[in-house]
Amino acid sequence: MEFLTRLDDPTIWASLLTLTAMEIVLGIDNVVFVSLVVSRLKKSVQKAARQFGLILAFVFRVAMLSGITWVMSLRETVFRAMGHDFSWKDIILIAGGLFLIVKATQEIHTDIEGTAEEKAGPKGSDIMGMAIAQIAVIDLIFSIDSIVTAVGMAEHLEVMIAAVLIAMIVMYFASAAIAGFIQEHPTTRMLALAFLFMIGAALIADGAGFHIPRGYIYFSMAFAGIVETFNIIAGNKRKKKQLAQQNGQE
Repeated sequence: MEFLTRLDDPTIWASLLTLTAMEIVLGIDNVVFVSLVVSRLKKSVQKAARQFGLILAFVFRVAMLSGITWVMSLRETVFRAMGHDFSWKDIILIAGGLFLIVKATQEIHTDIEGTAEEKAGPKGSDIMGMAIAQIAVIDLIFSIDSIVTAVGMAEHLEVMIAAVLIAMIVMYFASAAIAGFIQEHPTTRMLALAFLFMIGAALIADGAGFHIPRGYIYFSMAFAGIVETFNIIAGNKRKKKQLAQQNGQE
């Protein structure tokens, strides 16, 4: 009730807008990973798996906000090595970064050197269970990073939850668009896997005390995405021209 009486405070709305924008940006990594994992599933279950993944991400974030004291305790030093104090947050970020690098490397290897067995893939419930487990792990990693950021930017729990909810809604629609684009243009899959590798390296660097500004990473992702889009447009035009020439010869 006390919070509702302060809704006319412009600082609350400013913090909500700022935090929502930040949560959307931080959610890009999550969306790319979910889209790639879901792309391995049958089309009949892709939408359900993507929805489950984003709902799980929202639940993790709200649960961590509710246990904010525990989340902040993750920043306490566990041990010191190489002149850096390692906290549980650092350890989790390093583990998450290694997970992303291993996952991206495995996917790249499968796409390039895929054997008949790998192409066939595991059966129905097995691959669905693997996808859900992987989404749950990465949701947990990104949720910790997201919530620690949220705590530093807003004072009210209600503002944090509202920002996370709005960001999740935006991510839901963005996830569908990104997943559809990757499936329609398979060449972008390799680009997305390279992004995951780079994000994993950034998480490891953060955990080791070497912060890489996310702006650099997102700019490089956007630039590479624009170049790939031009490449796709040029390729489509070449295909249309070749088709027109073939029809003319006939």
